[in-house]
Amino acid sequence: MHVSVREVSIPSEPDSSYFLRVNWRGRGLGSGFQLLLTDGQDAWRGDVSEAAVCEEAEELEMQRERYIQDLEKALTETETSTTYSFSLTPSPPDRGSTVTLAYETVQKDISFRLGSVQLKVVPEPAEAVREILIHSLQRGDDLQQNNRKLEEENERLRREQRRITAEMKRYAGGKEELEAELYSRFILVLNEKKAKIRSLQETVTQLQGNRSSEEKKKEQSVKSDRTTAEEEDEYGGSTDEEPEEEQPTRAPASSTRESSAASPLDDSLKDITDVAPCRKRRFRHLVAPDPVVKRPSPQSSERKR
Repeated sequence: MHVSVREVSIPSEPDSSYFLRVNWRGRGLGSGFQLLLTDGQDAWRGDVSEAAVCEEAEELEMQRERYIQDLEKALTETETSTTYSFSLTPSPPDRGSTVTLAYETVQKDISFRLGSVQLKVVPEPAEAVREILIHSLQRGDDLQQNNRKLEEENERLRREQRRITAEMKRYAGGKEELEAELYSRFILVLNEKKAKIRSLQETVTQLQGNRSSEEKKKEQSVKSDRTTAEEEDEYGGSTDEEPEEEQPTRAPASSTRESSAASPLDDSLKDITDVAPCRKRRFRHLVAPDPVVKRPSPQSSERKR
């Protein structure tokens, strides 16, 4: 059985304090409940059946579940609320008569009755007061034990929090050390890569310089070959006294010069060997004396006869 005790205030008797005890079975008040009201000197008791709860919900045109929720809030909440109010008739109650306890809900300055119950006077009010006191003490003990358990749980959670905080600090320190070590290693690797890149750049620059110097040398060689070929062509065209028998010899030389001019990337030595004989022939034609035709003398002709 579930038991709930709360203090209720009666507006018609502001100087009096009333305590209401509610007993019920099952999950909620929908299956019926018992009420015990006392002011410390007198006590009244009454019952509310399940059928009465359903009738009240139908009269208010409310769903049964919603009505039961409002009923539990009105009768079992321990905190004083202005949403719910109580009235007792007759007021003040007669010591030896039956009283009616009505409970209402207030919404936007409009109140409507949730229900009412008739309470009969208890012959021995001291016993009813003792029951309420015993329940209050048991409830206090239960709350104390619950608080003790909550304090122990809080202490355990604090210890766990301190342990986790220490672990987090240790992990954070280890993370910073690992980051520093990885950063130093990364710096070393990065510097090595940079040094290698600089070395490769210097090698590429050197190779490019060598290649450019070789290209310049080849261009100068090709230019010199072309100049030589042009000079030979000029001298060959201006010499009229060259014998006809040597002209076929110059033709291969000129073809060789053309081939050398057409392919400037050939070996320079081959170009030089092809040009040298032409120079000798040119100097020979320039230095050779004019041919002298000898006429036979009369004496020699007579002797032959």
